[in-house]
Formats: sequence, C-alpha cells, structure tokens
Amino acid sequence: MRVVIVGAGQAGAALAAKLRALGHAGEIVMLGDEPAPPYQRPPLSKAYLLGEMEEDRLWLRAPEFWAENGVELRLGQGVTAIDPTAKTVTVGGEALAYDHLALTTGSTPRRLPAAIGGSLEGVYTVRTLADVDAMRAEFCPGRRVIIVGGGYIGLEAAAVAAKLGLDVTVLEMAPRILQRVASPETSDYVRALHRAHGVKVLESTGLDRLVGDDRVEGAALKDGRVLPADFVIVGVGITPNTHLADEAGLEIDNGIATDELGRTSDPAIWSAGDCASFPWRGGRIRLESVGNAIDQAEAVAANILGAAEAYQAKPWFWSDQYDLKLQIAGLNIGYDRIVTRRGEGDVASFWYYRGPDLLAVDAMNDSRAYMVGKRLIEMGKSPAPEVIETAADLKSLLKG
Repeated sequence: MRVVIVGAGQAGAALAAKLRALGHAGEIVMLGDEPAPPYQRPPLSKAYLLGEMEEDRLWLRAPEFWAENGVELRLGQGVTAIDPTAKTVTVGGEALAYDHLALTTGSTPRRLPAAIGGSLEGVYTVRTLADVDAMRAEFCPGRRVIIVGGGYIGLEAAAVAAKLGLDVTVLEMAPRILQRVASPETSDYVRALHRAHGVKVLESTGLDRLVGDDRVEGAALKDGRVLPADFVIVGVGITPNTHLADEAGLEIDNGIATDELGRTSDPAIWSAGDCASFPWRGGRIRLESVGNAIDQAEAVAANILGAAEAYQAKPWFWSDQYDLKLQIAGLNIGYDRIVTRRGEGDVASFWYYRGPDLLAVDAMNDSRAYMVGKRLIEMGKSPAPEVIETAADLKSLLKG
C-alpha cells in the first residue's frame, strides 16, 4: 500500500513518522514544494529571525531519518493536480499513483493587494524559511519598520525588531490588537508590554495604501497621515491551501472538509493540519497550531491503517514576545466572562468562561496556570470562577 503525502510541513512529517511507528511497511512518498526538509515554523518569527537559531536546528528530523525509515522525500516539487478517479497526483509532469492520499498542504499568508502597494519591494510576509531569509538583512538598528496587523505573527515580528533596535510601528485596523483571538485583558497586557519596549501600537487605524515607486517608502493611513518606513511586514492572517482539493472535487468548508477520522469526501483521501476542517461540538472548526498539526496528523496515520478512532482535538497554542511566554489552552469561542488571576511581577492568567463552563485560559509567564487549565479543560471540569480567583494552589483543583 502506497501512501502519498502532499505537503512536507509539520503535519506531513508527523503523519509519515507515525505511519512507520505504527508498523506500516508499504511505500510512503512525501512531496514538498519548498527545497528545505520538513522544519518548524514557529521559531521563524522568533529565534531564527533574531539570529539565535541556525537553519539546521529548525529541521524536525535529521535529514538521514527519512531515508533510514523508508520515506521517499521529494523536495522542491509542487503537486499540480489530483485525479481521484485514477488515484494519481501530478508532480513534475509525472502521474504518481497512490492507494491513500494525505493532504497536509498547510496555508498561505494573506498579502496586501498590488493595487495598494502589496507587491512593492520591501514588503514581506512571515511564513516560510525563504520569507524570513529574504527579510533578515532589513533588521538593522535604527531602521523603521511598519507591521500591518496586530495578531500573534505581527506582534512576534515586532518584538524581534524592537529587541534589535529598530523603530517599530504596529497598525491594527480593529479597535484592539489580538481582537479576533483573545480577550481585552490579554490585549491590554500585550499592548502594555510592547509599548514598554518602545513599539508604537496604533489601533483603530486603517491602512489606505503603501507608498513608493518600486520600493516601499511609507504607509498612507485612512486618516490622512503618512508614516515613513524602510520596510513593511504584513501579518493579516492566513488562508488554507485548498486549491488542489477544490479542483479535485473534494468538499471545501473553511478548509478541506474531513469527517471525525480525518477522511475527506473521497474515501481514499485524507487531510490534516492548517488546511483541514473537522467536526467539533456540533459544528466545524479549523485549527492553526503546531499541536493540532501533529495530533491530527498522527490520528489520520492511525486511521489510514484502520484504527477508526475519532480525532479528539485538545487545542493549545503559544507565543513568545520579549520575555513573555504566553501559553493558551482550550478555545475561547463564545466566552461571556473573564476571570483574572494575578501573581507576582508580570505573572497573570485570564480564564474564559461561558456561563459555568471553563473554555480556555491565557497564561502569561504562568506555566502552572496553563498546565492546570489545560488539564481541567481536557477533563471537562469547570471550577467556579470565584475558586479560580482565590485558590491558593491551582493544582488542588485537579483533585476529586
């Protein structure tokens, strides 16, 4: 049985390794459109951009791992088509047959339209190794960078730029940074942190266009101001890579739609990671995180081999900015109350409730709150909000 994996990122690598770990003896072919072997993406906007991590430390496995485990790794080869009837993928002009196909195609950063300057030289996104390699030379002390978008990727890039001595401005169209993903309390904490490091955070600030002839020279705002810039980083979200699946006639619903096993609308095709949506509590979600990419891919590997076990997502995320380690457990969708717990110094945690139910926790430099919150959510336990506020020892909430 030949399993072909399209996409050599975190999910694809996890799926291939799990297939072998579970005893699959057939062929495994993993196709990646980037020239680099499977690597971690989160450090790109943190340690790698700072120059604190070399490229080979990004790699998920030593290069020899793939050959030693019988995984045929084809790099720099993008798939151009899928034929579900013939059960082939087209790569480099070759029709490659599969028995099972796994789509771990990831996502692509949204870019600003060319009509408003998105294609000017000096405008970057943060997604791939090549993206970060292209922009690293720009990070020189005293240079002016504008970050478009106040989400986690943009804020992580802003933190790196500030640490390296650049003049940093963050533009956020919404009333507050992190508005789509976090509570006002978390936004306030992170905003104060960036301003303490000299970053100018401009909220409720719309971008009209980037200005410059061939290279970006500044940003014209909706309110008429023009801010000078030596370069610009765009962090306005990502789009799941669904075009291959769509052209092959697979069901698309906020990503490549899968059932609880990770199977798409074609029984021989599976999907996992950023590109895949799956059933969740009566609805459908898509998670953009390393944890989900690994866990979902490993579940799909088991199901390709006949396990028939539903994927049970246990969402967790993290972000590193300056000395802040922000750890997030759960999903805060539909919260109606925030419970704040503060420790010494810059330690804090924000607990999301919907009615009596604990949904999620944002832990700021508080690994204990994160660990306890994650365990409580996975156990389906919801301590009363006042207990969270007053408990002397959070670990005691796990008992009983």
